[in-house]
Amino acid sequence: MTQKSWQFKPEPDPEITQNLARALDVPQAAARLLVQRGVESFAAAKDFFRPNWTQLHDPFLMKDMDRAVARIQQEVNRGNPIMVFGDYDVDGTTSVSLMMAYLQRYGVALTPYIPDRYQEGYGISKQGIDVAKQQGIGLIIALDCGIKAHDQVAYAKEQGIDFIICDHHLPGDSWPEAVAVLDPKRPDCPYPFKELCGCGVGFKLIQALHQSAGQQGHATWEAEAQELTPFLDLVVTAIAADIVPITGENRVLAYLGLQQVNQNPRPGLAALLASAKTKPYRIRDLVFVAAPRINAAGRIKHGAHAVELLLAASPAQAEAMAQAIERYNLERRSLDQEITQQALDQIIAQGEQESPATVVYDPAWHKGVVGIVASRLIETYYRPTVVFTKSGDHLAASVRSVKGFDVYQALEACSDYMIQFGGHKYAAGLTLEPSQFENFKQAFNREVAHSLTPEQKVPQVAIDLPLPLSEITPKLFRILSQMAPFGPENSRPVFAAQQVHVAPYTKAVGADLSHLRLVVHEPNQPTISGIAFGYGALTDQVKKKGRCDVAYVIDENHWQGQTSLQLMVKDVRV
Repeated sequence: MTQKSWQFKPEPDPEITQNLARALDVPQAAARLLVQRGVESFAAAKDFFRPNWTQLHDPFLMKDMDRAVARIQQEVNRGNPIMVFGDYDVDGTTSVSLMMAYLQRYGVALTPYIPDRYQEGYGISKQGIDVAKQQGIGLIIALDCGIKAHDQVAYAKEQGIDFIICDHHLPGDSWPEAVAVLDPKRPDCPYPFKELCGCGVGFKLIQALHQSAGQQGHATWEAEAQELTPFLDLVVTAIAADIVPITGENRVLAYLGLQQVNQNPRPGLAALLASAKTKPYRIRDLVFVAAPRINAAGRIKHGAHAVELLLAASPAQAEAMAQAIERYNLERRSLDQEITQQALDQIIAQGEQESPATVVYDPAWHKGVVGIVASRLIETYYRPTVVFTKSGDHLAASVRSVKGFDVYQALEACSDYMIQFGGHKYAAGLTLEPSQFENFKQAFNREVAHSLTPEQKVPQVAIDLPLPLSEITPKLFRILSQMAPFGPENSRPVFAAQQVHVAPYTKAVGADLSHLRLVVHEPNQPTISGIAFGYGALTDQVKKKGRCDVAYVIDENHWQGQTSLQLMVKDVRV
C-alpha cells in the first residue's frame, strides 16, 4: 500500500483555547477544533453552531443586482417569455430548477435550456440562443456559466436578446456586455462573500426579486425565510456537489438547506435520496447519492432530464423519473468501472507503472465518464492523470491532479500540442489532433517530472489533532456532530492516536477481504472498533505487530437497534 504523509494542522493558541473551553463548557479537544476554524469567542460559537437567516447578506450588495431585478420585472410586467439557461452538471441543473420554480409564480412562459454535453459542450451555446430567438424570447437568465461568453452574448444582442449572467467562476480581464453580470468574484463586486456556487448566486437573485416584489419594508425576515426556505434543498445540493467552502454564507445556506432536505424535500430530491442508507441526510448523502445521479443524466442522456426530475410536482411523477435516472447512473457506474480497469491494464501493458504522469487513451471510451476514470486512476497511481477518448475528428481528455500540483500550469507548458484547454489547478479538459497525442504525452510527462515535488508524490492525510482513544466520549461526539455540515474548509475532524494496542478480534472483512475491521485500545481501557476501507492487506501485519498508529474520524455505528461509537479509519501505520 502507498505510504501516506500525515500533515498535522498548527496547534491553536492555548490561552484562547482554554478560555473558549470554559465559556462553552466543552472538552479541550472541541475548543481546539473551534479555534482552528476561527471560532474564538462565545458569540462566534453561537453563530457557528446556530446558523440562521439573519446571517445572510443583503443580495443588493452584489454588483448589478438592481439591474438584474429591474430587467426581470420588466419582462414579467409585460408578460414576455424568459429562457433559463444552465450547465449540465449538478450546480447548473439545480440552478435552472431553482429559477424555474421561483419564476413560475409570476405566470410568465418559461423555457428551461440545458446544453447537450456532446453536441454543444460547456456553457452558453449559440444553439440555445437560436432556440430563444425562434420562441420570441427577449431575455435569457444564464446560471453557473457565462462569465467568459463574450461572443455568445454579443451574438444574442444581434438577435435582440438580452442576457443576465449569474456565475461564480473567475472572470477574465473583462466580462460580456450583458444587462447584468452577477458574480461575486468580479473584482469590482463589493459582495462580502466570494465563494457562492452558481445555485447560490441564483438564490441571491430570487431573494432580491422577493424583496423587490413589495416584501421589503413591511415583511419580517421570518416571513422571507418562510417563503424562500423551500428552495434551499436545491442550494445545499449544489453546494455539496460543487465542493465550495462550507464557511460563511455557504455554511448558513447548507445548514438551513439540510433542514429542508430532511423535513420537506421536493419530490424529485426525495426520490433521488431514497437509496441513502441512513437518516437524517447529511452533506455526504448529497455528494455520494444525489449528485452522481443528477450528473449521470447529463453524462449518459441529457441534463434536461435532471431538471424535469427536480421540478416534478408529485412523488409518483418523481419516482418514475428517478427510476430512469437510476438506470443512467447504473450505466455510468458500469462504464467507469470497465474503463478504469481497461486503463489500468493499459498502464501495465505499456510498462508505465513508474511514469511521472498517467496518460492513457482509447477511442472507444465514453466521453461522459473519462473525468471519473481519471480520479479513479489516481487512487492506484497517485500522480497527475490525463484520460483521452475520441471526440469527432479530435481527441478529448479530462485531467485530474494530486494535492499541491497545478495541472493547469503543466498544461500551459504543453500548449503547442493542443487545440484548446481550460480548467483550474486540480481539474481541466483539453482537445488535440490525433497526430499530436504522442508529442503531448511525452511533453506532459517531462513537465510533471520536472515540476512535481517529492512531497506531492505522496498522498496526504490532514490531521486536526492528536487525540488519545480515552478522550473519545459521547459528549465529544455530540459536539462534533453540531459542527456539521462538513465540507471544504470545515471538514470532519480527523484525529490521530499513536501506538494503540490491537485486539485479537481484528480481522479482514468484506466479500473479497479487502477491508480491515480494526479493534484497538489503550492500556487498561475498553476496546473500540473501526473500519479501514481498502486496508485488508495489512491485517496480518497489524495483528503480528500488536500495535499501530491510526488516523481516524469518530462516527456512530447502528446495529440491531444498538448505537455505539466507532472509528472511520483514514490511515494505519504499523
